[in-house]
Amino acid sequence: MATPLRRALRAYPELFAVLLAAAFGLGVQAPLRWLVARHGIDVLLAALVFTIAVTITVGEIREAGQFRRRLLLCLVTGVTLLPAMAWAVAHLVSAGPLRRGMLTVGLAPCEIASVATTAMAGGQAAAAAVILIGSTLLSVVVAGPILILEAGHASIKPLHLIANLAVVVLLPLAAGVTLRALYHVGAGRERVTSSVTTFTLAGLVALIAAEVHLSTSYIGVLGASIVFVLASAGVGRLLGLQAGDSLVTPIVLTTSMRDFAVAAGIATSAFGPTAAAPLGLYGIVVLVWGTVVAGTLRRQHSA
Repeated sequence: MATPLRRALRAYPELFAVLLAAAFGLGVQAPLRWLVARHGIDVLLAALVFTIAVTITVGEIREAGQFRRRLLLCLVTGVTLLPAMAWAVAHLVSAGPLRRGMLTVGLAPCEIASVATTAMAGGQAAAAAVILIGSTLLSVVVAGPILILEAGHASIKPLHLIANLAVVVLLPLAAGVTLRALYHVGAGRERVTSSVTTFTLAGLVALIAAEVHLSTSYIGVLGASIVFVLASAGVGRLLGLQAGDSLVTPIVLTTSMRDFAVAAGIATSAFGPTAAAPLGLYGIVVLVWGTVVAGTLRRQHSA
């Protein structure tokens, strides 16, 4: 008879992989930081986008375009309501660099890995990819002005963010979709893609964990991160009302998962490197959340 732990492992294999990766990253930080300093996170994110893009067809992208009004509403909400929510949640953190860092969470676009968790959950990965690209471009435009309102000053480098988007998202996405159009991806390859996605996601979590410097001051950061993720997930659920199940999934995940790496870049540009410190912990919370949601929804769809 299977033990509860074995049943949980079979039900949520990605979650266990992510948690083990987080523990490994916290325990073995020095070599992993070496990889981070050499764009390890960007490499894994690009690999993640490419792996998922191989499973997306041109027809699915056209289908996602049919929901452009709802997707546009998600994008507008992401650059209006979420920054205000992040400002409020940041006040759960003590004043100083950690609070300033949490401010930038609401200014970041949706997390690149949300495309992967959407695919893992059985949702429309193409819709998640559309939201990802649109939210990144909008964040480039609004991050500076909103930070000026919230903090009195900002120094954002939009060309750097656009270049990063092109290299990490647009090129791998185009390459993957093109490869899928030229070569059929069968059921066996779909299973391989799922495994590669899980391992890549776990590697990403390990690199993020290597950047976390735990202390008692991070208790507020952890609480603020959880509150923001749950509140933004509630917003995503409202945005997805009366949408099909496959569309609700990308809306909820892209709304509740914001890009910790872009947020860290914004925080560093606007407030200095110390303000980027809490974004690593937020990144772990986001990826664990996305993995749990993906596993839960997948079980519901297969039931």
